[in-house]
Amino acid sequence: MKERNGNRLLIVIGTIIVQMGLGTIYTWSLFNQPLVDKYGWDLSATAITFSITSFALAFSTLFAGKIQDKWGLRRLIAVAGILLGGGLMLSSQVSSLWMLYLVAGVLVGFADGTAYITSLTNLIKWFPEKKGLISGISVGAYGTGSLVFKYLNASFIESFGVSTAFLIWGVIALAMVVGGSFLVKEAQEVEATTALATGQKNYTVKEMLKTKQAYLLFVIFFTACMSGLYLIGIVKDIGVSLAHLDVATAANAVALVAIFNTIGRIILGALSDKVGRIKVVSGTLVVTAVAVTVLNVVPLNFPLFFACVAAIAFCFGGVITVYPAIVSDFFGLKNQSKNYGIIYQGFGFGALAGSMIAAVLGGFHATFTVITVLCVVSFVITLIIEPPFMKQEPKEKKQRQPELANRLG
Repeated sequence: MKERNGNRLLIVIGTIIVQMGLGTIYTWSLFNQPLVDKYGWDLSATAITFSITSFALAFSTLFAGKIQDKWGLRRLIAVAGILLGGGLMLSSQVSSLWMLYLVAGVLVGFADGTAYITSLTNLIKWFPEKKGLISGISVGAYGTGSLVFKYLNASFIESFGVSTAFLIWGVIALAMVVGGSFLVKEAQEVEATTALATGQKNYTVKEMLKTKQAYLLFVIFFTACMSGLYLIGIVKDIGVSLAHLDVATAANAVALVAIFNTIGRIILGALSDKVGRIKVVSGTLVVTAVAVTVLNVVPLNFPLFFACVAAIAFCFGGVITVYPAIVSDFFGLKNQSKNYGIIYQGFGFGALAGSMIAAVLGGFHATFTVITVLCVVSFVITLIIEPPFMKQEPKEKKQRQPELANRLG
């Protein structure tokens, strides 16, 4: 038992290192203006790079499980780390926007997504008894990487210029992801007793897509991701336009989002193991709806603006954390990477939807209204959704369902 726990500890450490290296991509906003200053590109066109990165990240999760089956987890993560670091290093040599879109957008996003979802779901398989807490540790490490590198990359840009900063960032990210991969060990087949004890089956992707629960979970995840990602992208602009803050004060909200996003991942991940994961998601949807409504209709001042931003970031971090565990609770652990990869597309579409709605409907207020309505709809879904259990004899089903139902809330 001690040997097994020791092995699991090393796997946790390795996954944390990998996830921190992957999370550094969320410092992208630091590079927009320096690239504009150096090359004379349009700021909006330059900023599109991160939207491409986010979409490529989400899209890659559709294939990550299949690649893992062929290559093995450790090799997949190592190759992803090389591609991620290589893409960032190549970004130091770009001379046109389309090259930036290709290497910093498509290549970096695809590499990041494949390593992110496989290392996360693998760690969950090692700790099936503490899925919420473990998700919080792994996804929290991803957020911590973003927070730490906000300061490191800002220092690199100031000291060495944007091109050299890309090069240094790429080397460090490569070292972290590839180095962490050597500590990661692939989880063995999930014990049959786990499925028997909870009365669930291990669904394949095809089987999962035949259930209504898959589509309902997608709607909830899409709503949560659109809410959080839209805020992250425009938080400084909201502070200036709606709360009438000066640019420097509003810019502090960027760090606030990163901090509360990370705190939400850790706290709500652990809480979900105790009170139920669906209950946690229900609570985050209510808080997000209230906070977005306040931003939309109440005259904002400094403390009210920061309170709403902190609340939305906290809730978004929590949902991102507990959702891998929810998908495994509903559809089993065996095919977790592939199944979660399908649901995770809500992240990619959510990353694009907020900006598209704002462009079509005309700004913050209309988008906030849409987000509030979606939060209410998703909250109702959380009240009625139940896992698709295996078909069992009534007596057996009655005995086995309560354990899983209690965890989901």
